[in-house]
Amino acid sequence: MKRIISTDNAPKSIANYSQAIEANGFLFISGQIAIDPSLNKLIEGDVSAQTARALQNVDAILKAAGYTKEDVVKVTCLLSDMKDYAAMNAVYLSYFETNPPARAAFATAGLPMGGLVEIEVVATKL
Repeated sequence: MKRIISTDNAPKSIANYSQAIEANGFLFISGQIAIDPSLNKLIEGDVSAQTARALQNVDAILKAAGYTKEDVVKVTCLLSDMKDYAAMNAVYLSYFETNPPARAAFATAGLPMGGLVEIEVVATKL
């Protein structure tokens, strides 16, 4: 059985996808960019500001599904430019301070709406 997760505290999808899906004890959160859900606009700012906003969106979806960041087991970070890796990583480390999840980080040719970072998360309560 799968459950679709949706919250007004995170951005609505800009394409045909769900904010998150819970299935078989796992929560799969779609990639989050730095959209302010109250304005439905990408925030201005550098990769640090955009990483913080993307993680706020992830956190809102986790909470809506009844999870916390401690339940996160895998994160994928996409960057529009790997030169932003250190700045993104500094903000990321302040969010996952202890027992960080497994993670991959990649550079990509571009992100939706011209974003600098996108963060996708898998969580479980198993």
